[in-house]
Amino acid sequence: MTKSTLTARRIAYLALLSAACVVGRLSFTFLPNVQPMTAILLLLTLLLSLPEALLVMSISLVVTNLFVGLGIWTVGQFLSYLGIMLLFWLLARLPFFKTRLWLQALLAAAMGFLYGFLYSIFNYFLYGMSIFWPYWLQGLPFDALHAGGNLVFYLLLFPVFQKLFKQFLKKT
Repeated sequence: MTKSTLTARRIAYLALLSAACVVGRLSFTFLPNVQPMTAILLLLTLLLSLPEALLVMSISLVVTNLFVGLGIWTVGQFLSYLGIMLLFWLLARLPFFKTRLWLQALLAAAMGFLYGFLYSIFNYFLYGMSIFWPYWLQGLPFDALHAGGNLVFYLLLFPVFQKLFKQFLKKT
């Protein structure tokens, strides 16, 4: 965590961010794979901390999947989010990455494709498929929708979340 303790204020803040992810994901269920949740989680990873982002991701996944369907695939979603958030966190440690919004937004878009690839790997093993590449390729249009949504939501939410996090971190 950015601070070593989880204060009541910090827990409430993370709960509100989880609620934003849940509402965002459920509000866009009419568009396949388009949702602000991934962009919010990447912004949390960049602007707050990886452990806090992982906590918000875990809460958000469980709560939203209670509404849209909870099953073994939730593990695949968790692992896929973990993969993209770890990579984003590693890249965020590079000085030039943190100062270039366009690079962050392009990477957020790329994370839509990486998420789909990682999730396809999970499903490949889960369902005992014999051939991976055709399965993954047929999901590329949905990955492209996820990538496009990530790009748009990242660019829209970055200034808002940057200001919110700056104010929050000042008060903690």
